[in-house]
Amino acid sequence: MSLIIAQRLVKTYRAGEVEVPAVRGVDFAIEAKSFVAFVGPSGSGKTTLLNMVGCLDRPSGGRLTVFDTDVAALDRRAAARFRGEHMGFIFQDFNLVPVLTAYENIEYPLIMVQNWPERKRREQIERLLEAVGMTGQGKKRPDQLSGGQKQRVAVARALATNAQLVLADEPTANLDHDTAYRILDLMKKMRDGLGTTFIFSTHDPKIMAEAEVLFTLEDGRLKSREESPVREPVHA
Repeated sequence: MSLIIAQRLVKTYRAGEVEVPAVRGVDFAIEAKSFVAFVGPSGSGKTTLLNMVGCLDRPSGGRLTVFDTDVAALDRRAAARFRGEHMGFIFQDFNLVPVLTAYENIEYPLIMVQNWPERKRREQIERLLEAVGMTGQGKKRPDQLSGGQKQRVAVARALATNAQLVLADEPTANLDHDTAYRILDLMKKMRDGLGTTFIFSTHDPKIMAEAEVLFTLEDGRLKSREESPVREPVHA
């Protein structure tokens, strides 16, 4: 069974008296443990789709099920709880809390969302720091880290709650070529090891080349779905 199913999905925004369609009757399905990208020009609807899947925005019409849940039916509080239980998020500008250390940034959702006990939090954070190649860097604040290190912390934070689904909006936009490939390699290894599904909204050809499924959008409509053959992990 598909992890995510969209049927005639619509999203319309209001600008004064005018209705602006962002997503127009889109249908798609995404399987568990996938490495998937929504691509297309600015304004094509890819970030809007990502936000609806992530319960950050509600559909205006159609049906969207995630983990067998009709997310359009969730109120604000239920949507926040659903995100906390199932999802992690990675952003192009990292969104790390500047006054917190790398360790504390990863710890944040474990306290605020799931209220894990201290010993369990420590074990999880140490495991994730090792997994993203940041062992020994946990005491550093974001202003003491490189762009690649910040994104590694962001990946660890997204996975801290054992998220089954990670949504990444332009995660390589602020990274150099080699660092972007290392982050993609890391994500694929974590997908293979943890069974996490990664869904991207991106313009980046590097992500497009490595995605197993590409959904191309234009003017809010799904223009094509392309499936790539299985590849070996990428390396810089």
